[in-house]
Amino acid sequence: MEMFIFWFATIVFFGTYTLIASEKVHKTVAALVGASLMLLVVLEGPGHGAGHHDGISIARIIENSISQPEIREHLDSAQLKSATYDKLDVFARFVNFDVIFTLAGMMLLVNILSGTGIFQYVAIKCAKIAKGSPIRTMLLLVIATAVLSAFLDNVTTVLLIAPVTLLVASELGLPAMPFLMAETMASNIGGTATLIGDPPNLIIGSVAGLNFSAFLINLAPFIILLMGIYCLCLKIYYGKRMEVTVEKRARIMELNEKAAITDWPNMVRGGIIMLITIGGFLVHGALHIQPCVVAMAGASLALAFCKVDVEHALAKIEWDTLFFFLGLFVIVNGAAKAGLMDQFGSLLSFTSSWNPLVTVLVVMWVSGIAAAITNNVSFTAAMVTVIYAFVNSAPAFRDSVANQQLMWWGLALAVCLGGNGTIVGAAANLVTAGIAEKSGMKITFKEFMRYGVPVTLFSLIAASGYITVRYFVLCA
Repeated sequence: MEMFIFWFATIVFFGTYTLIASEKVHKTVAALVGASLMLLVVLEGPGHGAGHHDGISIARIIENSISQPEIREHLDSAQLKSATYDKLDVFARFVNFDVIFTLAGMMLLVNILSGTGIFQYVAIKCAKIAKGSPIRTMLLLVIATAVLSAFLDNVTTVLLIAPVTLLVASELGLPAMPFLMAETMASNIGGTATLIGDPPNLIIGSVAGLNFSAFLINLAPFIILLMGIYCLCLKIYYGKRMEVTVEKRARIMELNEKAAITDWPNMVRGGIIMLITIGGFLVHGALHIQPCVVAMAGASLALAFCKVDVEHALAKIEWDTLFFFLGLFVIVNGAAKAGLMDQFGSLLSFTSSWNPLVTVLVVMWVSGIAAAITNNVSFTAAMVTVIYAFVNSAPAFRDSVANQQLMWWGLALAVCLGGNGTIVGAAANLVTAGIAEKSGMKITFKEFMRYGVPVTLFSLIAASGYITVRYFVLCA
């Protein structure tokens, strides 16, 4: 029976990932079908056999012991946790709702802010600050995209910035493709800097117990440096390839950025609440509050104080993305339950005697390339389980918290930056392709790689150097 469960889970796991990567089936449908199969055959819930009754009996003992201190004293923490676990419904057992609700809260907060026109204002203002210069406009839009992606999610940032980019490119009489591609790369780079900037970071942070401040301290300095180099490369490459007439520059200067703001009161209220929420993320670790609580508190404040249609605001949440995550978590837990993740973890066992730096760098490059091929969210959801098992078993990592965290930082850099490699590597890439296609531009898999592969390879090389110098040479 165990062999059947193992092979069934293996087929479902790889079959689902193949469907997601092929894009023949909507990724959310593939994930939910795979999750359903895991729940039906592999994963045990409250209704599966004797374990359920054992859980009820322990729960009843605990309930009865409330008035009997002598019994409560004999119940150890393991029994208490077991009883609590046995009361959970099947999805609560296997879904990381910290990630789900953090995403949902930020989506809701951003949707409320986006309705005010603030992000369109930022994009138009960037173009006007650049005085219609194509390369300066591109660089300012790229920087704005990276900064916004660090505090929003990169998909939302692309959705907000790309439409205005199309308008600016049209007014300048230039092809929009270079602008869109540069912004997409910047969204994935900028999102790497914080816990909430890119979904893979949320997954890693939740599993590894790393907070917002930790991501900011360890990853943001490198991302700022990388963005500086990226902007320099854009200036060198596109600087003399983009020329526009004085008349077209004048048309950009005639755009009225203030007209983009359609709801000043809500913009002010929403902006203040967003700042409070970001402040909450900065201190959530010290206060022992989960990120999802901060995000949902911010969203609740926005709904309470901003005059919006609540039903409309809730309807604009990207429910397909949330259900995609939900399905992935169940699939990965099913694979772990069947022993597949242990088999993956054994592949890393031969590195146990290696220098920790070499192990981290190997994991980084394998993860970066795999994330580009499969999709960084899907890959991360599976890989964190493997890495978690490895760092708790390999002596060089098990006995060193610093090495454990270093492995997580290496993984975060690899999967987020690796997402730039192909059109399926990150959700923001697919969103950009969709926006471009609606405006009459077709971004093929090969064309995206022409932009993405050089950026990804350089980013991984730079990230490897950063990990080596900061944590092994300088021991910072």
